[in-house]
Amino acid sequence: MTDEPPARALWIEGQGKCALVAEEIAAPADGEVLIRARYGGISRGTESLVLSGGVPEDQFTAMKCPYQAGEFSFPVKYGYCVVGTVEAGPERLLGRTIFCLHPHQSEFIVREADVHEIPDGVPPGRAILAANMETALNIVWDAGLLPGDRVAVFGAGVVGLLTAHIASRVPGAEVTLVDINPQRREISAQLGIGFAMPPDLPRECDLLINCSASEAALSEALACAGVEARVVEASWYGDRAVNLKLGGAFHARRLSIVSSQVGTILSSRSRRWTPARRMAKALELLKDARLDLLISGETRFGALAEAYAEIIASPATLCHRIVY
Repeated sequence: MTDEPPARALWIEGQGKCALVAEEIAAPADGEVLIRARYGGISRGTESLVLSGGVPEDQFTAMKCPYQAGEFSFPVKYGYCVVGTVEAGPERLLGRTIFCLHPHQSEFIVREADVHEIPDGVPPGRAILAANMETALNIVWDAGLLPGDRVAVFGAGVVGLLTAHIASRVPGAEVTLVDINPQRREISAQLGIGFAMPPDLPRECDLLINCSASEAALSEALACAGVEARVVEASWYGDRAVNLKLGGAFHARRLSIVSSQVGTILSSRSRRWTPARRMAKALELLKDARLDLLISGETRFGALAEAYAEIIASPATLCHRIVY
């Protein structure tokens, strides 16, 4: 008999409806580790689609997150940003602070291969940004960014901010964040990145990256593109259709539109870069203390079910931290 509280997980039981549900946790088998969660992160863009029931049925398999339970037709246990402590498993990992992809849950078992040790210099509370940083790194790879490029990143959410942050470190790159929310100007400035609202967009860009999930932004990207520029669509629209005018200068300027999705590493890099190596690099990139600006608030796990829908709905939310 123990006074230890049972493990609990956040389940989305229906459109806009959540609950914390008790979970049975067995002892880890060989090759597995038991994790006690310390912090989690809410990825507003993807999780808002899940909460609203906006994942199309033909994408249920592609959108499934590691260790997900249930289905997107509800109920579903979803989420993918957890920092925790190894409580049981191989001796070399005991007591280590790790990042892993797992739904929002206070205690859980994962495969040893799925945990990533957090490097020195990265506070555990900031490490919840690792999945978003990994996505941003993959976007920059897919974009083919080169020194000196004029770059516009549309959407100053977490992924857009991190993408612009990485891009701005390329020598000579002229990077501008574009967003309709003027409050994002300040955080952009603190990260040392230029900012523009739609009336003042940069022109003749070499590279344009859309992280906004907005078809208007994608159209604006095409309008700002220089000859033979590359437009990278990094958003995911769920079941929403996108109307795009491909007349005008689209053909005359020989523009390219390519997609970026973190589930696949660019083929020209995949022989050298495994997902584990990519995640290790993403964690290393989180050593910059300015990235704490992307944590827009926090909530105790015990109150998450009641607060989740409001957190998701708020346009002020960047990465919302869960404290276990």
